Amino acid sequence: MNKRREFVRMIVWTVPAIFLGLLICYLFLPLMGVSPSEAFTTMVTGVFSDRFTMGNILIKATPLILTGLAFSFTYKANLYNIGAQGQFYVGCMFAAAISLRLGEKIPGPVVMILAFLGAMAGGGLVGFIIGFLKAKAGANEFLVSMMSTYVIIYLLQYSLGSWLQEDKHEYLKTNSLKKDVWLPKIIDGTSVSLGIVIAVAAAVIVWLILYKTTFGFRVRVTGQNINAARLSGINPKKEYMIAFAVSGAIAGLAGFTEINGMQHMLLTDFEGSIGSYGIGIAIMASANPIGVIFAALLFGFLQVGGTVLSHSTDAPASVIDLMLGFVMLFVLMSFFFRRKYELRTMKKQALTKEES
Repeated sequence: MNKRREFVRMIVWTVPAIFLGLLICYLFLPLMGVSPSEAFTTMVTGVFSDRFTMGNILIKATPLILTGLAFSFTYKANLYNIGAQGQFYVGCMFAAAISLRLGEKIPGPVVMILAFLGAMAGGGLVGFIIGFLKAKAGANEFLVSMMSTYVIIYLLQYSLGSWLQEDKHEYLKTNSLKKDVWLPKIIDGTSVSLGIVIAVAAAVIVWLILYKTTFGFRVRVTGQNINAARLSGINPKKEYMIAFAVSGAIAGLAGFTEINGMQHMLLTDFEGSIGSYGIGIAIMASANPIGVIFAALLFGFLQVGGTVLSHSTDAPASVIDLMLGFVMLFVLMSFFFRRKYELRTMKKQALTKEES
């Protein structure tokens, strides 16, 4: 029943917010000299015109699924992991370092497995530290996770200027990864790698953990009513640390899929909005892991469609950010009003019970 209510809430609140965000965006297009109807037609026909362009939707969606899952997992425990961007970068650093250092010493498939595990371990470690500070010191996880991203960004820049820098020491990037440590392509005529399969599998696994295991039950109970969790023998502080560690590991995995599956090198300041988009995707999906897949595909479509639009019309490249920004804005607004409505309903129900 709870799952059904969750689905109904997503349809009633989120879907109208998405359409309203897109509508407002399209109303701005005439100011850029672009007809809204022409823009819509160009986007749809352009995105689905060939296999390569359609494949780009899956490429864009892959890391978004994982960062959306990262936020969703902690949200189920009533926690807010705003630092998925930083954990993503840590995953990128671990994946790149392992792939570059071991790529010429041991077989490629073994290197990829080690990079996979290393990226998750790196992101998980950062997440665990945030959860530890929340549990043991009472720190505000929102602020700690957010500020950790800035620390990691500076660490990334330092690494790319020193021990990870390419051999010529001219640019803030690494050497290119050897091809035998690249994730294999799975769709002919596209650049879609095995990363999308990993991301979808991660969503299914997270759903199973949350709804089919005792650990997931403890996480959800902790998020729904911390006092009831304590009375039932659950240690909320322990759940905080584990939930953040799992969340960080998922965000770190996004780094692996991006480095070994798409970029094949580590650059500075790349994919700087992965974390923030993940938050919007998680809220759009009501933190449902399966819903995150479809929300990420929508964001992927808007990103690819925006690129097609800017190349085919007079619309500037910033139209991509405009579309995603309006969608995220209205989704967040719908979340705010939904929570306000739910809290008001809960108070009325509590008062009714007291009176009876």
